[in-house]
Amino acid sequence: EMNGFITVPDASILPQARPLDPLQPSRGVKTWGEDMAGTLENQNKISALGNPDDDVTQSLAKDQGVEAFKDITFGSIAGIIGKTIEYPFDTVKVRLQSQPYPPIYTGPTDCFLQSLRSPEGGFRSLYRGVSAPFLGAAIETSSLFFCYRIAQSALQTLDPTLPQGKGDKLPLGALLACGAASGAATSLLLTPIELVKCKLQYNLNTNGTSSASPQQRRNPLTVIASVFRQHGILGFWRGQLGTLIRETGGTAAWFGSYEGILTALQNYAPPLSTSDAAAQDMETAVAKQSSSPVSHQLLAGASAGVTYNFMFFPADTIKSRMQTEEIIPSSPSTKSPASAQSPSSASSSTGSKQMTFWRSGAELWQQQGLKGFYRGCGITVARSAPSSAVIFAVFEALKGWAA
Repeated sequence: EMNGFITVPDASILPQARPLDPLQPSRGVKTWGEDMAGTLENQNKISALGNPDDDVTQSLAKDQGVEAFKDITFGSIAGIIGKTIEYPFDTVKVRLQSQPYPPIYTGPTDCFLQSLRSPEGGFRSLYRGVSAPFLGAAIETSSLFFCYRIAQSALQTLDPTLPQGKGDKLPLGALLACGAASGAATSLLLTPIELVKCKLQYNLNTNGTSSASPQQRRNPLTVIASVFRQHGILGFWRGQLGTLIRETGGTAAWFGSYEGILTALQNYAPPLSTSDAAAQDMETAVAKQSSSPVSHQLLAGASAGVTYNFMFFPADTIKSRMQTEEIIPSSPSTKSPASAQSPSSASSSTGSKQMTFWRSGAELWQQQGLKGFYRGCGITVARSAPSSAVIFAVFEALKGWAA
């Protein structure tokens, strides 16, 4: 600075800035390719570390898969064992429900004795068509337990105020709703199987003997082929409304009775003794106390079976009549001479005038009154108690073994 002026150096001696080359990036500036490469590298590092949310989702999905496998496997085993116990009684029940008017059986004992005297082989006749019910029992029981657990999980998700713990029990009202949802879903699987079962179980003439020769007796495959040929695929769901009513209300009562009685028995169980608490860790003692004894499971299961079968038995009676109407002999008062002389025409006429659920119920009321809706109810309730008790006890035992 001289005389108040600033001296500017000669531009020729200043360092010249190198012009920017569009093809040559300057230092400190990344190209698009370098930036993308860095982004991909960072993403790979993040993926290598893992996303905690993804781990939680995969863990939950794995747990759900394991529980579903347990429900299906253990439910199938329990259902088959229970069906083995109850099937002879179920055969008597179907024959009592489906008999024409006037009745050909005086009661369960008479039906049982006539079945033993049948030319099909005595006691063997009571297990007629058991292959389809074995499959049906496996599907029904596994589906009931599976859908019941899924309904509880869905309800917990929809209502955060409900207990959210894995082992926490929902209120009884919520369990009833879950049981109803489980039964409604299972009815869609059960109707075709029960239709085949009923047609196989009821194969008698008006005198109580077999309606077909040994060469003509039907098996599940011939029944399936006959239904499909005459009514198409929708014919397998004949009686669906009756099954839906029975399964929706009955399954709600089934699970509700079991859970309610089991909880009541646990609440009145004796408290832990000081010797038990001192002999083992307190947490183990509490877990032992919370697990239900087999006797409690059997009692609760038997009560659940009785409740399930008694409350909605009329719907089951109408369903059985609808599913066997093509092979039920007509009553003398309604049979015309033409139909008596031509069995084939009678069969086609019956098939063309299949009754609806409500019309079949109205006809039964006119013929037999309230008593007709409960034919076979006593033997059904009697066989359902041990069968249901075994189903719950076996399922709980297998779940406890696999825990």
